[in-house]
Amino acid sequence: MPVPDRFRAFRIHNDDAGYHSGIEQVSLDDLSPGELVIRVAHSSVNYKDALAGTGAGKILRRFPLVGGIDVAGHVVASRDPGFREGDAVLITGCGQSETRDGGYADYARLEAKSAVHLPVGLDLRESMILGTAGFTAALALLRLQENRQTPDLGPLVVTGATGGVGSLAIDIFSRAGYEVHAVSGKAAQAPYLHAIGAREVLGRDALATTRPLESARFGGGLDTVGGPMLVSLLAQTAPYGSVASAGLAASAELDATVMPFILRGVSLLGIAASGTPRVLRDEVWRRLSSDWKPAHLATICTQDVALDALPAVFDAMLAGGAQGRTLVTL
Repeated sequence: MPVPDRFRAFRIHNDDAGYHSGIEQVSLDDLSPGELVIRVAHSSVNYKDALAGTGAGKILRRFPLVGGIDVAGHVVASRDPGFREGDAVLITGCGQSETRDGGYADYARLEAKSAVHLPVGLDLRESMILGTAGFTAALALLRLQENRQTPDLGPLVVTGATGGVGSLAIDIFSRAGYEVHAVSGKAAQAPYLHAIGAREVLGRDALATTRPLESARFGGGLDTVGGPMLVSLLAQTAPYGSVASAGLAASAELDATVMPFILRGVSLLGIAASGTPRVLRDEVWRRLSSDWKPAHLATICTQDVALDALPAVFDAMLAGGAQGRTLVTL
């Protein structure tokens, strides 16, 4: 399939006019180099995309770049023998909208080493409802289980539960046989959280503590918030339970003591989704397309938008008004 001379892209600049972004016409030669060209079907909106698109966070390392850390579509040209025209592929992270042009465009040019053949069991739409958020949640569960986290240790807590990572983690963890407790400051969203698999829904205050150790209420969990919330979760985790850290929506600070680690053997696991080694990346997508595939993707995907809606979506996400996942359809 021939690629048009010019096509749409949501491009981010930082120049004499300041930090600005929007839809413009680009050519294939404007994009980062790569062995694959794909016709984009879908992308998604992650918290990192909102930071990058608005300049609220220092995400991009060079300018200008096309935004969108996730992308899925069909190959229209390949210089790599592992991919053929018509193949369905996806990429999450891997420097997109950071050092490379991302998925908010009609066409994308990708490095073959980062591209993943769409796994059997997922379609392109489902793969981007999952996107980096679902990949992060599943990677967290993989690391938890590698560290001997079992349902017998007690319920897993998910903080920032109504967000993309939180929502998908609830679904994935419960699908894997764990009891899940959701923590959210949005009391009105409790029915939504129960519907996607949360056994209990707790307010933020229910977890809060300033003591270095509290009664062990939870087997472990996934924190997407950071700061005092993460410290409180560590203080209430059972002996030899694990807490995965995957976000800093509230704070990047960690004002904690070593007490949970040396008195209870609690583990703190870092989840770095963007730079995941290929062997782990393939395993995570294999699980997401099979036994860990979320059962409530249609419920978790709360918006399906076009490129021109991205600025409003970014603003809502940064203001704390987002729920679930936003799919971007090209």
